[in-house]
Amino acid sequence: MSTTPTIYEWMGGAEAINRLTDAFYTHALQDEILAPVFAGMDSEHPQHVAVWLSEVFGGPSDYTAHHGGHQHMATKHLGRAITEKQRRRWVDLLMDTADEVGLPTDPEFRGVFAYYIEWGTRMALIYSGPNPPPVDAAKIPIWSWGQTPPWIPPTPNPDPGRRSPASQPRRRLRRTFSLAGV
Repeated sequence: MSTTPTIYEWMGGAEAINRLTDAFYTHALQDEILAPVFAGMDSEHPQHVAVWLSEVFGGPSDYTAHHGGHQHMATKHLGRAITEKQRRRWVDLLMDTADEVGLPTDPEFRGVFAYYIEWGTRMALIYSGPNPPPVDAAKIPIWSWGQTPPWIPPTPNPDPGRRSPASQPRRRLRRTFSLAGV
């Protein structure tokens, strides 16, 4: 049993991710660089992205179960011709929105969060380009803490003969996905 929370749990679960995507897409629709990308966006797009991010960060597997998984997400980017300028603006605006909606600011969380956002937007850029890789039924990548699990202060142990879980050495978790076929 691990005492290390998932990234999804650490960031505040579904409520926090919905807050993030709702605010982000409100801003994106008003942004001169991103508005053209999202013109005509389905009104449920922010919720779909929230479900995707929830699964990526270790929450429920609802995107896989109800929205078609990685294959569906990848096909949504085919032929979109996203530019590097748009990708960078998406990243910057999402990071600003994470601050605005109060996502955790600890370096461990922000490092892992930024890592996925960079990787994911670069994959979207590749899939949206002129020669995308084949879209297959790869599993959704699940991000975890990698080399930087969150710091959890030790809790007092009522039984001095036993070590509390928080005082035990941190376990290093690995990212559990493969880019094979992507």
